[in-house]
Amino acid sequence: MIDITLSNSQKAIRDNAAEFASDVLLTAADTYEKHPTQKERFQALRPFYSKAVKAGLIKGLIPKPFGGTAGTVVEAALLVEQLCKHDRSLSLTIFSTGLGLSSLLIAGSPEQREEYLKPFLSGEGEPLASLLHTEPEGVANWLEKGGSGLRTLAKKDGDEWVINGDKIWATSSCGWDDRGPDLMCVVCRYSQDGQPQDPEANPADSTMILLIPREIVAKNKPEAYQVLKHIESSGFSATGGPHIRFTDFRVPGKNLLAAPGTAGAVITRAFTSSAALVGAMATGIMAAAFEAALAFAKSNSRGGAQALLARQSVSDLLMDVKMRTDASRAMTWVAASALDNGRGGELALETKIYCSELAVKVVTDAMLAVGVSSYNKDSPFPKLLNDAMCLPLTGGGNVGIRRRQLEQIFIADDYKPWAASFG
Repeated sequence: MIDITLSNSQKAIRDNAAEFASDVLLTAADTYEKHPTQKERFQALRPFYSKAVKAGLIKGLIPKPFGGTAGTVVEAALLVEQLCKHDRSLSLTIFSTGLGLSSLLIAGSPEQREEYLKPFLSGEGEPLASLLHTEPEGVANWLEKGGSGLRTLAKKDGDEWVINGDKIWATSSCGWDDRGPDLMCVVCRYSQDGQPQDPEANPADSTMILLIPREIVAKNKPEAYQVLKHIESSGFSATGGPHIRFTDFRVPGKNLLAAPGTAGAVITRAFTSSAALVGAMATGIMAAAFEAALAFAKSNSRGGAQALLARQSVSDLLMDVKMRTDASRAMTWVAASALDNGRGGELALETKIYCSELAVKVVTDAMLAVGVSSYNKDSPFPKLLNDAMCLPLTGGGNVGIRRRQLEQIFIADDYKPWAASFG
C-alpha cells in the first residue's frame, strides 16, 4: 500500500519548523541585509543561529544513538522545506553544520564522537561545523585516475600531521571570528614528499580526512590558518563560504578521522543524504515563490476590472508553479523515504538534479505572473531567484558531479532501471 500521508509526529515536526521559521527567520534578512559585506552579513546571523541551537535544531542534526534527537531523512526534509521558505542563508548555515558533522558520525571512533560532538549536543552557544572539500581548482574530477587529485596535502611528521593547501566554498569554515568553526573535517591527499598525484595511482588510495577543532587552530601559528577572502555570492548572501589557506598547519595524529584509502567512501555517503535535502530546499523556495505570486495575483488588478488571477495566462502560470512544487515535494519525500530504508542513492541524486533545476524555472514563472514589480529588490522574488540559481551549482554541482554519479549507476552491468522505485 502506498501512503505518503504525514503521521502525527511528522506533522508536529513540520508545524514546529514553520512556527520557528515565522517567529525567528522572518526577520533575519532585514537584520543581515543592512550590512555591506558577506563577512558582516554572515556574522549578523549569529544571534539567529543561537536561537536555532536553543530550539534544538543543531542537536536535531545528530542521530539518537549518538545523543542527538535526529529522526529520519523524511523528517529532516520536512524541516528543511519549512525553514527554506523563510530564509535560506540561516537555513544553509544550520544544515551545513549537519554536513560538517556527517563524516564524524559516519567514520568517527567512539572516542572521537564523544569528544567532538559535545558542543553540538549542549543546546548552548553557536557551534559550527564544516566539511572542507572543494578547492579553488575544482574537485569535480578529484577521484579520476590520471588527474591531479586533491591539492591540499597532508604528511606525517612524528606524531602529527602537517597540512598545506587551500579550500574554498566550505560553508562556515571561517567560524564566526575568522579563527575557524568549532569543528572542521578537512579532506586532503596524503603525500609524504609533497609531489603531484601519481598518474598511475588511484587517487582514492591517498585521500584522507582530518578532524580540526578550534582548539587546534589556536595552538598553531596565526599564519598556519588564514581566511584569504570572503566570497561575495549572488545568492545565500549571508553564508560564510570563504577561501581558506593552511600553511604548515599541525594536527595531532589522533585526529585522523579517515585513513588514506577510506575517505572517498565516507565523502560519497555524506553527500548522498544531502542530495535529497537539496530537493527539500528547492521545494521550500518554490513554495515561497508560489505563495507570494498567488497573493499578488489575488490582490492586484494592474488597473483592470478583475484580479490578475482571473486572467487565464496568469492562472495558467501559477497552476504550473503549484504542480511543479507539489511534484518536487513528492519526489523529495520518496527519495528521503528510500534513504531511510537503505535504497535511496539513485533517487536522491535524481531529486537533487531535478528539483534544483526546476526551482529556477518555477521562480521565473512566478515572476512572469507578477510582472515587472517582481524585479523590485523590495519584493521577495530577486532573492528567491538568486538563491534558487545556486542550488544546481552547489552541494555537488549537477553537471560536474551529480549527473556523472547517476551516469555511473546507469552504466553498471547489473543496473535495474526501476529497482530504486519499486524495491
